[in-house]
Parts: sequence; C-alpha cells; structure tokens
Amino acid sequence: MRRALLGLLALGCDGDRPFAYDLPPDLPAPVLPEGRTMTVAQVALGERLFFDPRLSGDGTIACASCHEPRHAFADPRPRSVGAHGDLTLRNSPGLQNVAYYASLSWASPSITTIEDFLLLPMFGEDPIEMGITGNERAVVDRLDADPALRSSFRRAYGEPVSVERARDALGAFVRSLVAFNSPFDRFSRWGEPDAMDAAALRGMDLFFSEKFECHHCHGGMQLSRSLSHERLAFSSFAFDNVGLYADYPDEDEGLYASTGREADRGRFRPPSLRNVALTAPYMHDGSLATLDDVLNHYASGGQPHPGRSGFVIGFSASEQERSDLLAFLRALTDMSYVSDSRFPNRKERWP
Repeated sequence: MRRALLGLLALGCDGDRPFAYDLPPDLPAPVLPEGRTMTVAQVALGERLFFDPRLSGDGTIACASCHEPRHAFADPRPRSVGAHGDLTLRNSPGLQNVAYYASLSWASPSITTIEDFLLLPMFGEDPIEMGITGNERAVVDRLDADPALRSSFRRAYGEPVSVERARDALGAFVRSLVAFNSPFDRFSRWGEPDAMDAAALRGMDLFFSEKFECHHCHGGMQLSRSLSHERLAFSSFAFDNVGLYADYPDEDEGLYASTGREADRGRFRPPSLRNVALTAPYMHDGSLATLDDVLNHYASGGQPHPGRSGFVIGFSASEQERSDLLAFLRALTDMSYVSDSRFPNRKERWP
C-alpha cells in the first residue's frame, strides 16, 4: 500500500539532498515559492521544531500544541490558546496538503506561502500565539543550547541557529505533509473495489450529486476550490459565504477585512475535507461541534445573508442519506497520515 505521508530519510544524510514527494503518479506536486529550496535535512529539522515548545517566547507551547497529529494536525478546541492565554480568532485547521492551497489563511488572499503565514503564529501580537516577538534572543539561546539541535541547523543550512531559519524549516516540514491514501483515494485512484463499503459508495454518489451540491465547493484532488500546484497556470483562489451567520461578528467578517468590498462579508476559504472526520469542530470559528451539526446547517440552507453562496440553498435528506453522507466523509480519512510512527508521543520525545 502506498503511504500518503512521506517517510523522511535519516538526519545523517546529505543535508543538500532534495526532498522528493512520493505522490500518486496522476497527481502534481505543490509549487515551491520562488527561490525556495526544500531538502530532506530542512524537513527533518522542521519536524523536530514543530514539536518543540522551546521555539515559543516563553518555552511553553509548540506548533503541535494547536496542530495535534491525532486530529490530523488540527486543534480539537474551537479556538486555540496562545502562550499567554490569548484565544486565537479562528479555528486551527488540519495541515494535510496545506501546500496545495492557493491562499494560506481562512480569509486573506495575500498570504500565499506557508512561510508568510508562519509569521502570524510565530510573531503576531494580537493575539499572541507563540510569542516570539521581543524574545528572539531567548528563543535562539534556548535552541542553541541543545547540541543535537544546533547540529541539525548546521546540517540543514550550513549556518547557526536563527529564528528565520527555524521558520524556513517549519515551512519545509508543513509543506511535506500530504495525505492521499484514504479509502476514497484507494477506490477512485488505485482502483481497489473494496476500499469503500456500500454506505460510503452511496454517500459518494450523494456528495457529488446536484441535490446536495457539496462538490461545488469541495471537489477536485484537494476537496476544496482553493488550489495551487505545478500543473496550474494560475492558482485558484476561493472564498465562500455559507450563511453561518445572518450578521457576521465585527471582529471577523472574513474576506471583507482584506478587500473592503461589501460582497465579501462573511466569505472564507473552503477547507479541504480530507481527514474531516478527525478535525472537529468545524467552520472558521469552530462553532459547529460535529459533522451532524454541519449537515444540519447545510440542510437548513444557512442563515439569511445577502452574500450567501448560491450553492447553499438547503436540502431534505432521509436518515439513510444522512448516514451515507457521513460514511463517505469518514472514508476521506487517511489513517497512514495520522498514525505515522514518527508522530505519536512526540511531546515526550522532544523537550
């Protein structure tokens, strides 16, 4: 069975060895930002830093504190808690295939690289997440005091520990997280007829039907309209208002904050549905606790809002149809991604 999540070569390898994706042959690779390199050693260093709380300003939280591997690198809380107890504005989503998004934020089309997005949790001050701003020297000293980590920086970059190189390595690791080995993939891509059971197959037909309209926002290889890869001439930017609120809260009106256009109030990037059964709660603010709640929202047609998507019109579904839809959504789970042997107990393995 093909593994969806790449295995990394040992840290002792040549630090200049390019990182190579192990993708299904019909799928394109993500696009690297201009001037960006990505080596095995950089990815391995980034993985180590991802689970290391010493990278935060006060040494209390790691990236993995808000992106837990067992939850497909999402946060099971509606909103995450930063180093100083601040709540984030939005839910922290799963990280599988994040390198394929055209934009890296829930509602900002200008953030198009993982490295740019990392500036927000690492250095943002409203709210404070990792709290590195003003503590850069302390963070570097903390990391540099670990001989093995210091050696990993040298191997990956030929340069000493720095916050900038830490961000670069984190970007490499996050970009390496791909998941294309769900039962749905094995059925539709690998031609394994028994990969999905009868309920999931019925649910797949419903998902891609015009009755339920799901595929219009959650289609394609990413199961999201937001898409960028090496075979696309132009990235596909996508933001939708799904009628979550009749009046979106002033503190977060979605794309409107970036554009100032009235039509963009309440518009957010449609998330990928890969591993969706593991990433509760749902929506940009974590306001829907379960997949049942999500189905209820779309069945109702959402709240009345002038910018609501024309695909959110409500539907009626029998109990059998609801059960089948949920079975299909569970069939989008890539267990080889979430059960990778590198990730359990990482908080114990690294200080």
